[in-house]
Amino acid sequence: MATLIIHTNVLNFEQSKTLERKFGKLTAVQNHFRAEVETAPTHEELSQLREELLLDINVLPANFDADAIKLVISDMDSTLISIECIDEIADFINVKPQVAAITEAAMRGELNFEQSLTQRVSLLKGLDQSALQHVYDERLTLNPGAEIWIDGLKANGIKFALVSGGFTFFTERLQKRLGIDFTRANTLSISDGKLDGTVVDGIIGAKAKADFLIELCDQMEILMSQTIAVGDGANDLMMMQEAGLSVAYHAKPKVQEQADTALNYRGLDAILDFIA
Repeated sequence: MATLIIHTNVLNFEQSKTLERKFGKLTAVQNHFRAEVETAPTHEELSQLREELLLDINVLPANFDADAIKLVISDMDSTLISIECIDEIADFINVKPQVAAITEAAMRGELNFEQSLTQRVSLLKGLDQSALQHVYDERLTLNPGAEIWIDGLKANGIKFALVSGGFTFFTERLQKRLGIDFTRANTLSISDGKLDGTVVDGIIGAKAKADFLIELCDQMEILMSQTIAVGDGANDLMMMQEAGLSVAYHAKPKVQEQADTALNYRGLDAILDFIA
């Protein structure tokens, strides 16, 4: 048997009939519906059904144990928050189109992330560091459901980690604001109040994200199967493949193809459905 999750607490007549015809009885569980099916739909069947009904529908992996989850790790840019911070920083030095194009290609997996970040950060050289605060105050917004999600994890005794190919300037402020347990990101090099166009120490790319998850599991003395990883871009895939459950959140096609589950309609709070 497989567990099917329909991430909504309200179904219209057409949605309800279509789902019941395909999967049988639906059971309301907190703020979503579930169905137990003998044969799980394929990735292609799920994708078609999601588009037809405009709903997030997922199948839990057979070996997933919701009660055992102890850690959730998430990407920041375009996952926890709605922007790509580096693109918005670049706007203050009039190079946003160039930087955004590189960001998009990297997230699709068409460019090496570490090389792309080095290239993008170099374009920021000479920018006054005050631009970072402007981005945080004026442009950074949480994605829908973010606070409900994190509060829900806390209520269940689950730790939350934020890891980013972006910058510590933002992760540190979000950590204080949201009460996040662990963070890791790149540190911009700044001299005399201006960006140097480089980052300090190594770059937090795909492998570093996965290594951070492994490090946290060792620190917490838990298994990989007790974790959930959430991301949207190609540089999240290594981390997501290590986790017990991977969630592609409004993600690039390459990520949706490889993740265990995907959310394209609901907000981040829908991730709580997996541990209900």
